[in-house]
Amino acid sequence: MEAPLEEIEFLARSQNRVEVLRLVAAEPRTRQELAAETGASQATLGRVLEDFADRSWVSQEGRRYAATATGELVADGIGGLISVFETEGKLRPLVAYLPTAEFGFDLRHLADATVTVPTRTRPSAPLRQVRTAIEGADTLRAFSHTLNEQTLATVHEQVTEGDYTFEAVLSRSALEALAADATLWEQVRTLSRRSNATIRVSQGEIPVAALIADDTVSLLVRDQHGVLRASLSTDSAAVREWATDRFDRYWERASPFSPLDFD
Repeated sequence: MEAPLEEIEFLARSQNRVEVLRLVAAEPRTRQELAAETGASQATLGRVLEDFADRSWVSQEGRRYAATATGELVADGIGGLISVFETEGKLRPLVAYLPTAEFGFDLRHLADATVTVPTRTRPSAPLRQVRTAIEGADTLRAFSHTLNEQTLATVHEQVTEGDYTFEAVLSRSALEALAADATLWEQVRTLSRRSNATIRVSQGEIPVAALIADDTVSLLVRDQHGVLRASLSTDSAAVREWATDRFDRYWERASPFSPLDFD
């Protein structure tokens, strides 16, 4: 019996081995079906299936090949490992800025996240991604230490022109920054007068900027200087549960908002 790391290396050296094992673990397949789905030659498939049979990872049932119980175990493990590295690859450029100490969920739940970073030709790309999520929703809940001009404009438009519900907990420093700009402050004041919009004030700082647009959670990732580095959008149930719970906690502890307190 080979050592575990040698078995991992055996699989990792060949994309065909990984794909074939995952395919037959999903459902029995013929060699012709495997060839069509992987693009591998019959000779290559023959070697792969023979190696798997030697390890008791596959069994042959007529013309079809199926994963054994241990083959399914290995396929599930290698699939999980691949998913971990795919997620790590997405987050690697951002790990220095992620407030992971605040995350009450496993980072693997960000496997399906859409990561949008600014580029030289599209510096506002992260905010555009968030705006798309906001515009396509019926409700928006947010907790944040900042509220940028683009997001505020989108919320203002949605609330004043449609049947849209907006609830937010903002830090006092975020509201003070908005109050310093007459145009932005007028939008905030308009929101405060709408029955379908409610803002509350957190007495402490909020270390995470998160928006929950229906079932989609968007996280705005900034560096220590406040520069926007990326947005992460996900439909993960685990991330949504964390964000909803965190919003509820901030909401309960926050105070009602009155523009007069900042004017």
